Amino acid sequence: MRYDFLVDTYATERLKVLSTWNLFRDEDLPVRPRDDDNRGRSVREQMVHQCVSEDIWFRTMLGIDVQAPPLPEHETRSGFVARYGEDSAARLAAIQSQEPSWWEAETDFFEVRRTRAWVMVRRIAHTAHHRGQQAAMLRMLGRDLYSTYGPTADTGGLMQDHAPTIYAFHDEAAILAGGPLTELPEPVGRAVTERPGS
Repeated sequence: MRYDFLVDTYATERLKVLSTWNLFRDEDLPVRPRDDDNRGRSVREQMVHQCVSEDIWFRTMLGIDVQAPPLPEHETRSGFVARYGEDSAARLAAIQSQEPSWWEAETDFFEVRRTRAWVMVRRIAHTAHHRGQQAAMLRMLGRDLYSTYGPTADTGGLMQDHAPTIYAFHDEAAILAGGPLTELPEPVGRAVTERPGS
């Protein structure tokens, strides 16, 4: 199908969100980038935003309502993982059955009209943006970072170092269960950057 790439991308992006969330601990949820600056969302607020924002976009722009509350009853790490895991799986099932004409039809995107395919690209970019902020928070908390799209400093370095891509969890069942984590290699012992002398 012409828009399978969007379905496939959403399928993997939801797993990346869930994997990232599972690298936090419950005591991390109130942490902000800076304690004295309320402009930077806490880890919990990032999770709330992802759940609420995606629910609104899918319901109002894409016409997909999973008939579930966007937030968990208990706002723990595992509660957010379970709620978003279930809701995003239902959204994935809904978009998997759509014909090209559905993707090409226009819908409201805030004050303008755009195709559903266009809106979906923006939704995926929006999610990736916030997941990147969360990955930065994990690094600030001193946690290992697994692969998102390719190697990381914790999986062995840069692509040109032939470092492997290592995902935090082996499959969706392990993600939803919160483990076990995939083992990482020993750190490379140097700055992982294209500008090592800077």
